[in-house]
Amino acid sequence: MGRIVVVGAGMGAMAGAARLAVAGHRVTVFERTETYGGAVRRAERDGFAFDTGPGLLPLPAVHRDLFVKTGKEPLEDCVELVQVDPSARHVFADGTEVSLPNASRAGVVAALDDALGAGVGRRWGDFLVRARETWDRSRRPLLEEPLWLDWPVLAEREPYPAVPHKRLLRTRRAGTLAEVGAWELRDARLAALLESHALAYGLDPRTAPANAAVLPYMEHAFGTWYVRGGLRELARAVYERCLARRVEFVFGAEVTRIVEKEGRAAGVELADGTVTEADFVVAGASPRALDGMVRGTALRGEGEVPPRPGAPSRLTVLLALRGGRPEGTAHRTVVHTEDREAELDALFGAAPGLPARPTVTVSRPDDPALVPDPGHEAVTLTATVPASASTGLQEQADRMIAAASRAVPGLRDRLLWHEIRTPADIARATGAEGGAVPAPALAAAEGRLLHPANTTAIPGLFTIGGWSHPGGGLPHAGMSGALVAGLIVEGPEFRGSQ
Repeated sequence: MGRIVVVGAGMGAMAGAARLAVAGHRVTVFERTETYGGAVRRAERDGFAFDTGPGLLPLPAVHRDLFVKTGKEPLEDCVELVQVDPSARHVFADGTEVSLPNASRAGVVAALDDALGAGVGRRWGDFLVRARETWDRSRRPLLEEPLWLDWPVLAEREPYPAVPHKRLLRTRRAGTLAEVGAWELRDARLAALLESHALAYGLDPRTAPANAAVLPYMEHAFGTWYVRGGLRELARAVYERCLARRVEFVFGAEVTRIVEKEGRAAGVELADGTVTEADFVVAGASPRALDGMVRGTALRGEGEVPPRPGAPSRLTVLLALRGGRPEGTAHRTVVHTEDREAELDALFGAAPGLPARPTVTVSRPDDPALVPDPGHEAVTLTATVPASASTGLQEQADRMIAAASRAVPGLRDRLLWHEIRTPADIARATGAEGGAVPAPALAAAEGRLLHPANTTAIPGLFTIGGWSHPGGGLPHAGMSGALVAGLIVEGPEFRGSQ
């Protein structure tokens, strides 16, 4: 039985802590803030409650596996999972809209044909077949296995089976998600639907590789799920599972240094100078924060995946509305920008800024736990913004409310109050520079969208969570916990779940 220190109490770190404790290790988690969950937080005011991080749970099998492997109580005994149907409603720039059934290819094809015209649904259905092949090719190396030592193979290989396309007398295949939309979907609304999945993860579809097709495929194949009471309830359940497995948490404890002894990680030093010894250290920290903890020691050996460049952040607007949620309201509505190219230029250009017409996701949960009484509604708006954005955010919130009004009739007349959560709030919760939000790992693109391996050049030091393999997102965070636990318990020969 070894002594293990975990730095940070984010979702990936807690998943790893629970698995390591079940394996017989003594695990202590040091968290610099006063609570657990990382970005999975809740805001409360006047009887209203809101998720300020993720609002939906994709691929719940990852967390089901966590609960099966760490105790007798399955996930559904600890939280109430609700499959969201429709999966999403989309309001397009031209005013057309469509509601997509949850986890039903035939239903989605029919809905698109009815809303956007005959044949449109078939093109999306054919795309989903190719996206499934992409998922089958990339799932294990990008989600279920430690990062390959020969990771450049992943960097060079594009797993998406692009359809040949004749362009300017040349036959070409789509290499980016935007090209998939333009050349294979051939409908501006379908392209907007596709690209919105990348944008939600802070990715520019014009540069994101074609295999980003797995992002909408995950939602289509495994469904979209809500946790009754909000996603913060999932964080609570994982935290309580850790406590039940005798994981010790120390809150308000900032780790400032990874202690090394004889060339390997041997513990941590806190801001107050306290040193805690350990056989292994697991760090759920952003690259810059972790660099500060090792104080000049190289974390990555030559030829390893370098830390990814900075990612965008999110702006969240919390709306308290008078009047109850109308029956039949979609849980999630995506209101697409009227000028996508301008939005992408603003977000991903040389000098990132706030788009004048943002794409906005409107979340309207059917959950009595979030409102003071049935005569009110709690609504959350989210949009992608540059990391470190600090000015013009109230004006951007007003633009988001204006966009949401296309999806919520009478929104301004119903509005009691609103609050915003900024990149600075995300930075305070997660420690990520500028409030950046990491995206899932993707293949190809010369390795730009891979994440560094969970092992480091310092023996005994492992990384976990969204800034290391397999990247950001709740399923990926949960899987990082499984990977790190496997590497510590079974050693470097661990090859992932079977």
